[in-house]
Amino acid sequence: MVESIVLKELIDFENEKIDFQSGLVVFTGPSGAGKSVLMSSILGSFGFNVQNYASLCEVGLTKPSDMDSDLYALEDDLYVKTIKKEKVRFFINDQNISKKTLEEIFSPYVKYLSVRDKNILDSQTLQEIVDDFVSSKDVSFKKKLDDFIIGFTQLKSAQRELSQIIEKEQKINDLIEFAKFEIEKIDSINPKIGEYEELLNIKQKLSRIDKIKESIEAIENIFDHESKIAEFYKLTEFDGSAVFDIFNSLRIDIDNAVSKNTELEDMDIEAVLNRIELLSSLKNRYGSIEEALTFMEKKKEELANFEHIAQDRSKLEKYILEQSKILEKLSGDISSIRIKESDNILKTLNPLLKDLKLSKASFEFSKTSMHIKGYDEIDIRLGGSKTSTLSGGEFNRLRLALMVSSASNNQNNSRGVLIFDEIDANVSGDESIAIANMLLDLSKNYQIFAISHQPHLASKANQHILITKHEDKSKTVVLDKNGRIEEIARIISGEQKSKEAREFAMKLLVTI
Repeated sequence: MVESIVLKELIDFENEKIDFQSGLVVFTGPSGAGKSVLMSSILGSFGFNVQNYASLCEVGLTKPSDMDSDLYALEDDLYVKTIKKEKVRFFINDQNISKKTLEEIFSPYVKYLSVRDKNILDSQTLQEIVDDFVSSKDVSFKKKLDDFIIGFTQLKSAQRELSQIIEKEQKINDLIEFAKFEIEKIDSINPKIGEYEELLNIKQKLSRIDKIKESIEAIENIFDHESKIAEFYKLTEFDGSAVFDIFNSLRIDIDNAVSKNTELEDMDIEAVLNRIELLSSLKNRYGSIEEALTFMEKKKEELANFEHIAQDRSKLEKYILEQSKILEKLSGDISSIRIKESDNILKTLNPLLKDLKLSKASFEFSKTSMHIKGYDEIDIRLGGSKTSTLSGGEFNRLRLALMVSSASNNQNNSRGVLIFDEIDANVSGDESIAIANMLLDLSKNYQIFAISHQPHLASKANQHILITKHEDKSKTVVLDKNGRIEEIARIISGEQKSKEAREFAMKLLVTI
C-alpha cells in the first residue's frame, strides 16, 4: 500500500505532501489542473516510463510480505525516491537503484491500466485469470498445475541436454581423433617429471668432457714430483701431512673424473639430444612436462566420456518420450478443467458485463504447442467479436469486469496497487455507475488510484483528492465531506454549481 508522497517542483506543483488511505483513492479536478502530471510522477517512482519527473518525489509504502530482493535491503517501512537534476536518479531506502531493477521489483505489485493500452488481455493473462479462479475452487487443480510446471521444466532441461549431445555427436569424430592424436603424441614420448632437467644437466656435462680430459693431462705430471716433495719434508723435518693429503684427494678426484667421463663417453649423445628435443616440444606446446601429463589425463577422461554419450543419448530420448506422454495427459486434464470451469467464470463475469452495457462474453480455447502452463491458447470474445475489434472504452470495461471477477474469488488476498487513467471517461451514466461500483468492489483487494471526471466514481472514493490550479500553480487538497459535495457538484454542473447539483452530490455521498 502506498502511504504517502512528497513532491517538489513538478511542473506547476511546488511542494506537495499527501497521506493516502487504503481502498479507492480518486483524483478529480478541472482539465489541465495537473491530475495526469501527478499520477505520472507516482508511476515514475515505480520504474514506469514517464515524461514528467519532480525534482524530488518520495513515495512511502508498506512492503508487501512476499517482496524480496537479493541486491537490496527492503525494510517493512519502504520508500522509493526519484531525484531530478541533470538526470533522474532512483533510490530505494537510500540505496541507489537502476530504473530497470526498480521496475522489476515493483511490477508484481503496482500495475498501470491506461485507456490506451489494449495489450493486457493476451492468452497468458486470460490463462492466469482462469487458473486463479479454478485454483480458488479446486486445490487439486493447483497441484496438477504445479506438477505440470515442474515436469515441463524438467522436460525442457532434458531436451536442451539432448540437443547438446546431438551437437557434440556431429563433432565427435573430430574430437575423438584429436584426443587420440594428443594422447598418442604425449604417450609416445612418455615423459617423466624431472627428466628434462636431468638431461639438460647431462648435456652440460657432455659438453665439458674434452676440457676435463685436457685438464687432467695438464696436471697429472704433478705426481712425478711427489717423491722429491717427500724428500724435502724429510730433510727439513717440516710436517708435510697436509700436502700429501692434498695429493691423495687430487688422485681420487682425478680417478672419479676419469670414471665419470668414461660413463658419459659410453652414452649415445645423439639420443640424449633427440630426447631433449622431444621434451622441449612438449614444454613449448603445453607449458611444462607436468601440464602435458595433466592434459593427457584430461583427454583420456574426454575419450571415456565420449564412449558414454551414446548411452546418455539413448536414456534421454527414452525419458523425453515418456515425460512428453505424461505431460500430454496432464495438460489434457488441466485443459478439460479450465474449459469446464470457464463457464463458472462467465456466471460471474457476464452479469458485470451486462451492467457495463456490454455483450455476453465467451472463452475460446485452442490447442497450441506445449508451454509452461500446458497447451491451451485462450481468447475471449464479446458477442462473438474479438477483443482486437473492440473500442477503447469497450476493451477497458471488459478488462475491468475480468479483474473484478478474478478478485471476487480472493476477497482476503491483498494484491497491491492499481492505477487507472480515466477508466470512466466517455461512458454513459449507467455505465459510470457500474464502473464505480466495480472499482469499489475491486478496492477490497487492491489500493486503487483513479483519475475521474464522473460524479459516481468520485462519490465512491474512500479518499477524494482535488487537484486545483490557480495563477499557474497546481495544488492538491484532500477533501472532507463538504469539500466533496462542492467538487462533485462542480463535476455535475460546472463551475457555476447549481442547488440541484449540490443536492444530487449529497444524495450520492449518503449512499456510500
